[in-house]
Amino acid sequence: MAVGIRLRRLISASTLLTGVLMVLGVYTAAAGAGLTCAGRWPFCDGYLGLFPANWSSFIEWFHRFVAMITGFMILGTAITAWRRGIERRIRVALAGATVLLPSQIILGALTVTTYEWVVLTAHFLTASLIFTGVVLATVWSQPVVNQSSLFRTGTLAVVAAPILMLLTPHAFIIFDPTVQSVYYGVGLMVYTALITVAAWAPTVVDNSISALRARVTASLAAVTMIILLIIGRQVYGGMLQYLSMGGTLIILALAIGATIILREKDTQLPSRGIPGSD
Repeated sequence: MAVGIRLRRLISASTLLTGVLMVLGVYTAAAGAGLTCAGRWPFCDGYLGLFPANWSSFIEWFHRFVAMITGFMILGTAITAWRRGIERRIRVALAGATVLLPSQIILGALTVTTYEWVVLTAHFLTASLIFTGVVLATVWSQPVVNQSSLFRTGTLAVVAAPILMLLTPHAFIIFDPTVQSVYYGVGLMVYTALITVAAWAPTVVDNSISALRARVTASLAAVTMIILLIIGRQVYGGMLQYLSMGGTLIILALAIGATIILREKDTQLPSRGIPGSD
């Protein structure tokens, strides 16, 4: 069954909220706000334990509030998708994201009660899997794009990659909470663009070999991007900065390669409908 406009918007809203929540979570952890509210998860340190007492605890409180809304949004979207019997791959993607919600809640609690990098990394990894599910659901629920649109999407990743290089953790700019948030916001945007290219390439590119090359190239870039974002949750030092910069260069090269494939095919003359060919 085709995806209606309202459900399509609901899926897109779930994806946007998930991305915002991830960036907000990065800021919360970087600012040390996750340790506020006296570790009284799921309560806080203000009035009746339900409201924040200061700015730092407000950040943590607001993060929890957005997380609650996002969780219910994903759950409601998945239920709606299954009830309406839309395309199976969309339902599976949303179901996968929904199944991970309970573990993400537990990990979210541990980031407050047990502030360790391994917990933060697991929390972000699970969030990344949830984000991947809702992104794929969003991409597949949209009307079929044309090759020019897909080329522009790939170009977005190419343009954003140098920004990631500039914001490499602890390399050129002080990696404070604000810079971290921007880094992860741009990173998730690049990741989304690359997933979109990988998902749509087989549909919009006529030549099967070119389509496969574009899909594989974009997929490798997307995997590299999410690995860099996960590594970014670690305490940086030694070779990690160079590893991050090298990974960003790989992403840039792969993104350029994918867009070149799309562009080359897009500019070829059509093989049918040429005057006089009959």
